Amino acid sequence: MTALVRDPIPLPARPGGRPPAAGAASLALRPLLDPPRRAARVIAVFPSAVYVEMRGGPEPRVLAVVTSDAHRLPNAVVVVATRREHPFRSVREGGDAFVGDGRVEADGLRVRVRRWWDPSPVLGGMQPAALATGVRSLEAAFTDAGMAGGGLAGHPDPDALARCCAAGDLAGAVEAAERIVGLGPGLTPSGDDILCGLLVSLRLVGDAVRHGRTAVWLADWLGAAVTADAGTRTTALAATLLHCAAAGGAGAEVAAVLRCVAGHEPPTAAVRRLLAVGHTSGTDLALGVLAGCRATLALTARTAHTAHATRRTPRVPA
Repeated sequence: MTALVRDPIPLPARPGGRPPAAGAASLALRPLLDPPRRAARVIAVFPSAVYVEMRGGPEPRVLAVVTSDAHRLPNAVVVVATRREHPFRSVREGGDAFVGDGRVEADGLRVRVRRWWDPSPVLGGMQPAALATGVRSLEAAFTDAGMAGGGLAGHPDPDALARCCAAGDLAGAVEAAERIVGLGPGLTPSGDDILCGLLVSLRLVGDAVRHGRTAVWLADWLGAAVTADAGTRTTALAATLLHCAAAGGAGAEVAAVLRCVAGHEPPTAAVRRLLAVGHTSGTDLALGVLAGCRATLALTARTAHTAHATRRTPRVPA
C-alpha cells in the first residue's frame, strides 16, 4: 500500500453509535471519496463485500467495501475485519448509502478512509527476452494449476480477440471485444473479466517492457472502445471495472500475477490465488492476462525487429 496521506486523527462517535471503521481506499476512488457527501445505493451485499453505486456522475460509479481477506478489486475500500467477523451484517441490498468527505456510510456501516493504495502496480523495466521468459513461466504455472476454460469455454470470440491483439489488428480486436462485453451471468460477466485481464496486462506490461509502446497504444484504443457504452451493455460493477482496467487498475490477485511475469516472484502461489477468485472470474481474468501478455510479447518482437531493420538500412547519398 502507498504511504499514509490522510492524518489518522480521532473522530468523534455519534451519540449512541460506534466510531467509523478505518479503511484503505484505491486511488481510483478519489473522484468519489474526496468531494462532498453524496447519495448512493447499495446494489449487492456479500459476507466479504458491499457494493455501492453512485446515483449519476462519471466513472467510477461503483465502490466496493471489502474485508481484509476478500478479493481486492481496483475500486475497493479495504476494512480491517475478516468475513468471519461479519462486518456487513447490518447492510441491506437496495438500501440508501452516502459516499464523500472521505467516508462511506450504509445502514450500520461507517468507514473513514485513513490510507490510500495504488491499483496500478509498477512492474519496472523489462527486456523482451525477460518478458518471453516470464510468459513461458506463467503458461507453465497455469497448466500446473489445472486452469480450465472459464465461463466462455468453447465460445470463439475470446480466441479471436487474443489473435487480433497479437497481430496488432485493432479493428478485429474491437469487433471481437464488443461481442463479449456483458456476456455471461453474474455481477462481473465472463466476457468483462476477460477484457479486464487483457486491458490491464496490455497497458502495464507494455509500459514496462522495451519496445512495448504498440501494446500500450492497443490498450488505449481498445479500452476506449469497450468503455464507451459499457454502462448500458453490462452490469454497473463490470462497467466500473472495465474503466479501471482501461486506466491500468488491477485487482490485487491480477497485480501479483503481473509481478510474476516481470520476474519479481515465482508464479505458482499467485496463480493459484487468482484462479480461486469467484466461480469463474479468476479463470476468466487469467485468460485475459495471458492473452494480453502474449500479445505484448508478439507486438514487442515486431516493433523491435522493425527498429533493428531501420537502423541497418544504409542511407542513400543525396
